Amino acid sequence: MNPKEVTSEPIAQVRCELRNGVAYITFDHVAARNAMTVEMYQSLKSICEGLANTPGVRVAIFRGAGGKSFVSGSDIAQFAHFSDGNDGVRYEEEIDTYLTPLATLPFPTIAVIDGMAVGGGLAIATCCDFRIATPEAKFGVPIARTLGNCLSGGNIAWLVAHLGIHIVKRMLLLAEFISAETLLKQGYLLNIYPIESLEDQANQLAERLMKLAPITQKSSKLVMARIIKSNLPDCNDLIKECYGSADFKNGVNAFLSGQVPIWSGK
Repeated sequence: MNPKEVTSEPIAQVRCELRNGVAYITFDHVAARNAMTVEMYQSLKSICEGLANTPGVRVAIFRGAGGKSFVSGSDIAQFAHFSDGNDGVRYEEEIDTYLTPLATLPFPTIAVIDGMAVGGGLAIATCCDFRIATPEAKFGVPIARTLGNCLSGGNIAWLVAHLGIHIVKRMLLLAEFISAETLLKQGYLLNIYPIESLEDQANQLAERLMKLAPITQKSSKLVMARIIKSNLPDCNDLIKECYGSADFKNGVNAFLSGQVPIWSGK
């Protein structure tokens, strides 16, 4: 075969590097703006489970590769194989199992956001304890405009606890993207920095966190996580209705074909 004819699949992976008590986790799927494949979610889960049992890790920093996106969402192609609403229930349950090890890491976590934190990317960023971003960063879950699916009760509870119900309604019901400036004022973002200083500021924040009592940090964050997750209602009937709808099937097909979906309410 002529070397010029050789092609390779775009990288889609989650990488982890340990340096001086800090775990650096990178979402690397640059060709798709770091959209999460199922394999990437599974890798994130495994990495977080491993870090939770690794002595000496004091902070984890999460960032997207390529400098243009944190995580732009989930791989939409997987939804084309859904046959009914039960597939949606299973999918949302799987997402919860992928994200819980991140949300319950026994040490502080930092999301470093340049570009988009959308859908699954917003969920990942919200599972972190602190978020810093560039002024141009955008946040949202525009599924009412794109796919016509929904989120799990646990996912929405977590978003509401960190963003407030009014912001979450703008994201989910109006399909709005919310600016970094708005979320800085709201308290969701710890701070905003120019892109050239973002990495340095993340490392400075990690150093600040590492000087404090680790068991106090662990106990405090896990108590808050348990409070948010306690007494969640069963929302599977609503998830099943949404993922089993004709609107969802039309939304997925329209997205994959580059068309604008037409909603029927059925």
